[in-house]
Amino acid sequence: MNRLFFIFLIFSAMFLIQSCATTRKSMKRQDPLIETIFNTKSNQAINFDSLINNISTYDVIYLYEKHDNPEHHHIQQTIILQLIEIGLTPTLGFEFFSLEDTPDLLNFVDSGKVAHPKNIEKIIEIDLRKKLGWDSQPDKMWKYYYDLLSIAKKESLPVAGIDLPATLKKRITHKGIDNITPIEKEQIFTTQLSDKAYKKYMFSIFKAVHCGMGHERMQSRLYDTWMARNDKMALSITRLTKHSKGPVVVIIGGGHTEYGLGVINRVAAIDKTIKQVNIALREISVTPSTLSEYLLPLDLEGFERVPPADYLWFTQRVSYNDPCEEFKKSLQKMKKKPARKKP
Repeated sequence: MNRLFFIFLIFSAMFLIQSCATTRKSMKRQDPLIETIFNTKSNQAINFDSLINNISTYDVIYLYEKHDNPEHHHIQQTIILQLIEIGLTPTLGFEFFSLEDTPDLLNFVDSGKVAHPKNIEKIIEIDLRKKLGWDSQPDKMWKYYYDLLSIAKKESLPVAGIDLPATLKKRITHKGIDNITPIEKEQIFTTQLSDKAYKKYMFSIFKAVHCGMGHERMQSRLYDTWMARNDKMALSITRLTKHSKGPVVVIIGGGHTEYGLGVINRVAAIDKTIKQVNIALREISVTPSTLSEYLLPLDLEGFERVPPADYLWFTQRVSYNDPCEEFKKSLQKMKKKPARKKP
């Protein structure tokens, strides 16, 4: 493994982990769009009650988030609680947990049927966190998802993980889809959807989030993982709709649903009868932007030109810092270090 590939692999892991950044109060930019909900189909701003009324008839409701934005998770809670308030029983599906985690998630929900002292509740939480492999993740990130799970426990809502197991994702990223073992391949579902234009687009995204580093072999493996995850999540969601009394509310990162691609078009490929709606919890841009700039469709050959989501709910940013600047400094330091001599 050459040095550049190794650096790219490490940097990829940094972004996949979605490390948390904090915003200095002095750096926050006020923007008139913050707290605005915009219906991209009617081209109008709407209030919260209208949003709930509009989405309540759908089979799948995507609440796409920036993982480390606390306001996004608060909005998710608010929407879920309001769906319950109007008489629905949503099923919660989580990108951050695998389908194989579902029994542990359901055991946690079932634990709410019996009242426990606070010390026992804490033990139950610690046990769940360990079983889900989240004991090594930041407390702040864990709390975002634990709070959502706690709503499910209190309201006796069905919950499920929808993604591939973490280790399998790492295996695909490390080896590529063609080089994992046959038994591993049997755990992977494919919709058979493949498009060169979409692949080229995703390669450009991978390059952008890795600050312009474009290691082709690594991008190819990231794409393998991306496609396997989207297919798996699409299959999980379609299965959940068959067993849900109410809508399936999916907690997911924005890249998996933007422009109706990723997971959304794969769900449609499996079952065209499923009604899906995508709500983007959208941070304002670093520099002031007009509403029309946020609504620009993706111009991708072979795909319909649509806005990023059906609804945009604008929020403050978590950070205005450029993560690439810090990475460039670290990379320069690494380049300056003399190479070790082989013994």
